[in-house]
Amino acid sequence: MSKLERRKFLKIGTFSTVALASPISFFSFENRRSVSELTVGKKSKVSAIKGTDLFSMTLDAIDALGGIQTFIAKGDKVFIKPNFVNFPWAKTNNCFRNGECTKPEIIIAATEECLKAGAAEIIIGEGSHLPTFDWNYAVTFDEKTDLVKEAKRLSSKYKAKVTLACLETDSPGWVDIPSKTSHHNIAVSSLVANADKVISLPVAKTHSWSQLSLASKNFVGITPLKRYAQWVDNSWWNRGSFDHSSPQSIGQVFLDIVQSIKPVLSIVDFSIGIEGDGPTRSNGGTTINMKDRLGTWAIIASSDIMAVDATAARIMSHEVSKIHQLKMGFEMGLGQIQEESIEMIGEKLENLRVTWKPATPKGV
Repeated sequence: MSKLERRKFLKIGTFSTVALASPISFFSFENRRSVSELTVGKKSKVSAIKGTDLFSMTLDAIDALGGIQTFIAKGDKVFIKPNFVNFPWAKTNNCFRNGECTKPEIIIAATEECLKAGAAEIIIGEGSHLPTFDWNYAVTFDEKTDLVKEAKRLSSKYKAKVTLACLETDSPGWVDIPSKTSHHNIAVSSLVANADKVISLPVAKTHSWSQLSLASKNFVGITPLKRYAQWVDNSWWNRGSFDHSSPQSIGQVFLDIVQSIKPVLSIVDFSIGIEGDGPTRSNGGTTINMKDRLGTWAIIASSDIMAVDATAARIMSHEVSKIHQLKMGFEMGLGQIQEESIEMIGEKLENLRVTWKPATPKGV
């Protein structure tokens, strides 16, 4: 069966010749089953691992869910989405140690696990706030390697294709997905839309417009700057065309995206994040190192994106019922948020909770 048959796109436009700035008017993602379909009558599972070695912790978190083969099949094209919000300035802003960006160790571990399962291609991609950025600055804490070196090493070792994509410039085209917002549809990178499997790798942060920035919020970064962003302070692009007037309005944007792309796995980086008025320090957020509050770092993972986000909120001592994106995602059938319907594997929730200053949402 061909990839297009597997994907069952309803409308096929001129994909092979579409220009970068032109949207591709086809969508459906019908073969991607929703979490609600997969978990009817079952508890959603969230694995939680404590430690100081992010690479091994990521492997343990995946293994606790049944192993990567549970999510990735031989021949799959996989899109991995980290949160690299401030990465374009990584040369000077120390964005990993500041807690603003997903740590490279987690990305490398997840990538290699997918390759071990037989994935044919891995795309590690982000839109961020500039059209291009230098992947060489995605350096591990021990400074022994970076994503550029690892992409080359893993491509060679597994005889597969591992690429690093700046979505604004590297996307062959854009796919319109349906949206309940005033936009009626939202464009996402064709590199995501045409992947067989999608993985979200956020870092735990509070957010001044959406309350929390976790696995679901992560996907705002797969939308095109050219269509949705404005130039700010003569230095960076902000996706201000999306309604940021309330957590509900911006939440609808990324939840509509999640509903279409149906990520198969989400892994949340609870090593160094942002509390307060995040998602960045320049916005008013403050770095939080889990070692200072918990005595160690943590990783949580799940195939249920809402369950992992709700569990992250509880770890941050936030009341789930007051987080709009979680209630909305649950009502949309994107996953489970009720604590009694989420099974923790590994560490217990009560052994992970810390104080984590909330953001003061703008527009509320």
